[in-house]
Formats: sequence, C-alpha cells, structure tokens
Amino acid sequence: MQFDWQFFWKALFTPSEPFLDGLILTIVISVVAMVLAILAGLVVALMRRSRFAALRWAAGVYIWVIRGTPLLVQLVLIYTGLAAVGLYQFHDVSLVGLSVKAAVQAAILGLMINESAYIAEIIRAGLDSVPKGQFEAAAAIGMKPGKVMRWIIMPQALRVMVPPLGNSFNGMMKTTSVLSVIGVSEMFLVTQSISSYTFHTFEIFIVAAIYYLALTTIWTFIQAYIEGRLARQLGIEQRVPITQRLLGARRGAPALQPQG
Repeated sequence: MQFDWQFFWKALFTPSEPFLDGLILTIVISVVAMVLAILAGLVVALMRRSRFAALRWAAGVYIWVIRGTPLLVQLVLIYTGLAAVGLYQFHDVSLVGLSVKAAVQAAILGLMINESAYIAEIIRAGLDSVPKGQFEAAAAIGMKPGKVMRWIIMPQALRVMVPPLGNSFNGMMKTTSVLSVIGVSEMFLVTQSISSYTFHTFEIFIVAAIYYLALTTIWTFIQAYIEGRLARQLGIEQRVPITQRLLGARRGAPALQPQG
C-alpha cells in the first residue's frame, strides 16, 4: 500500500466540512469544560482549606476518587450509567438557538469533573505558595477576607497556578479524543469515519495529528503571553525561549571552574 500524497495534501489544506466541524467541536468542548473545571476546582480547593473537617474530608474524597479512576470509565458512567440506574438521562437541548446534543453535554460534564480534581490541587498549591504573613498583615489593617483574597493573594498565586493550568488545558484538548467512546463527533471520531470510507487510514490520521499539534502549539504561545503579562504586573523579569516551551530545550549548565 502506497502513501497517497494527493489525498494527504487535500485533507490537510482543504479539509472536509465534517472534519472542520469536528475541529470546532473539539475546541468548544475544551474551552467550556476548562472554564467550568476551574470554577469547580476553585470550590473544591477552598473546601480543602476550610476550617470545617466535613468539607475538607468531602473535598479529599472527591479528589481521591476522581483522580484514581480513568476518564474513560467516568464518561461511560455519566452518559450511560446514570441512565441505566434511572438517575438521569441526557437529552438534546436548545441553548441560545444552538442545539446541544446529549453526548456533548455528558462530555463537557465528564471532562469538567475529571479536570476539576486536578485543578483543585493546582489552586490549593498556588494559594499555599503565598506566605501566611500576608494574610495576617492584611487582616491587621482591617481588610475583609474577600478583599484579601482578591487583591493580595490571588494576583501572587495566579503566577504559580497559570503554568500548570495551561498545561492542563493543553492536555485536555488532546484528551477529547476519548470522547468518541460516547459518540461525540469531535475531531478523532470524524477522522475514524473518514478513514473507514476512504481507506486512507495512515494519511488521514497524520492530518489529524498535525491539527492536534497545531492546536497545542497555538495554545503554547497564548499561555506564554499570559504568563509574561502576569510576571510584568508583578514586576518580575521572565524570559523563557519559545524553543524551551515547545521542545523542552534548555541551555547547557555553565561548566564548573576548577579550584586551584
């Protein structure tokens, strides 16, 4: 079997409408799920820091269970398991004039739940990185806890949280490929469909890989901009070469000078 270059270049530069629809759906699901996961993760992280033992215990169990089970299993349980036991069944809904399919709703919920457990730990670590003395100093001058968190703690914690949050989103865009198991017509499922009726499996999956790589590369530049802006707001000089972000390349460590 020979590689069909004509099919490859056509699929790469003039992709079909179903492929573009799958690409757009991949981006939309990733963005919506990430926003919801950050909100849910913030709630769980605050529960982990609560003075009430019951809230800390509940948040700890949530993180333990979600991080300890595969996303694939969680998706199946959410989409088919809830319906099987009669708790809830997803139906197509109309939202702002757009039809949102049942499988897409389950996909967003599943990704949100899965990612929120990891994000909760990222947020907790970010908040813990700010010295406790700053809480005490702000309280001493009469600032309310909400204002302390908003104006003093969060700006500093964000610089610590943004890199791992960005990496989580980068990973989520690739993880959307498992949504095909519940019938979501994202880019991977569309690629499988094109492969089945064109018999150009190798060519079309290389095209899909290139598009996934393009998505993650674009996000790497966006993440670099966000990190740089936060660093400048805090008066911190930050220069990370793009090659280091994309390839993990680092400059060689300076050689040790022999001592005489």
